[in-house]
Amino acid sequence: MSGVDSWQGLQRRIGLTGGIASGKSSVGSYLLSQGLPVLDADFYAREALAPGSKAAETVLQRFGFLVHAPQKSRTKVDATSQQIDRQALSQIVFNDAIERLWLEQLIHPIVKERLEQEIELHSKASALALVIPLLFEAGLEKLCTEVWVVSCSDKQQQERLMARNGLSAIEAKRRIEAQWPLERKRELADHVINNDGEPHSWQKQVLQLL
Repeated sequence: MSGVDSWQGLQRRIGLTGGIASGKSSVGSYLLSQGLPVLDADFYAREALAPGSKAAETVLQRFGFLVHAPQKSRTKVDATSQQIDRQALSQIVFNDAIERLWLEQLIHPIVKERLEQEIELHSKASALALVIPLLFEAGLEKLCTEVWVVSCSDKQQQERLMARNGLSAIEAKRRIEAQWPLERKRELADHVINNDGEPHSWQKQVLQLL
């Protein structure tokens, strides 16, 4: 990755990315166990759609009852407490590129702001990790001093996604294709972590990079 595109500071900021179901979360958890603060963009994206948030209200206004989560209580629910059915929302955006782009344009700035806030809170740490699935797609590599891409074979990625999310082969393929190809991400990475082999076989690579 070109130095022009990376953050130039004393703090080491590892941008951890890859394809869906390639193993980013496992590597992130391992970095946390090694003592690094780990900031998770997925957590901030879920936080952005919490009941009552502006983003959640915007999503509910756009999709209405199609994304209303079932309510446990029979009492009437107002807009500030209505939960979003994330699975229903995923079905919509992964089947419609226009809706997916709309949602990304809504959520990405919120996630970027939250990442910047958390980075500031950890400003005294010598190193930290930013787990960002859509790091390149959202142009967030500029927050990092280096980018690690967790990679696996196309076949493994699809099989892992199907098993993890209970998806059909077609659904899994559609979600994989919604992101940049792993090959493209590998080309842009400073380091590629190979997650093709046995579980946790990548740990040696990570320790060497640290």
